[in-house]
Amino acid sequence: MSSHPELAEEGAIQIVVIKTTGDKILSQPLADIGGKGLFTKEIDEALINGDIDIAVHSMKDVPTYLPDKTILPCNLPREDVRDAFISLSASSLADLPAGSVVGTASLRRKSQILHRYPSLSVSRHDHILKYFSLALASPCTGGHSFIFS
Repeated sequence: MSSHPELAEEGAIQIVVIKTTGDKILSQPLADIGGKGLFTKEIDEALINGDIDIAVHSMKDVPTYLPDKTILPCNLPREDVRDAFISLSASSLADLPAGSVVGTASLRRKSQILHRYPSLSVSRHDHILKYFSLALASPCTGGHSFIFS
């Protein structure tokens, strides 16, 4: 901020929250509604149209090929890279008994879990994100031994 003290002034920076298609459509599998760019399309459009000056987003949702007129000028260091693990009965995937059902919205996580723990069953639900706050209140509902987010 020392090189741009004007940015430290009250009101100099406005944060604009943009709800993307991926955030809004929670009742269908993401692959059925287009897959790539679902969490970035509206953000990219706001950048291109000049509605926002910069965008900050998780790299896991950024498509391999960026839209014309956009660049990726920097990657910030990641904080905690671990996924969230929520369970009432186990402290890790390794602690779950064979046949336990894991709930996730991610195809990537499903593949990783089954590769490492083939004795587990993975139930993939895109709508699990919609009900995540409910899952925190009662993570073992819906027959899941735990939920991965």
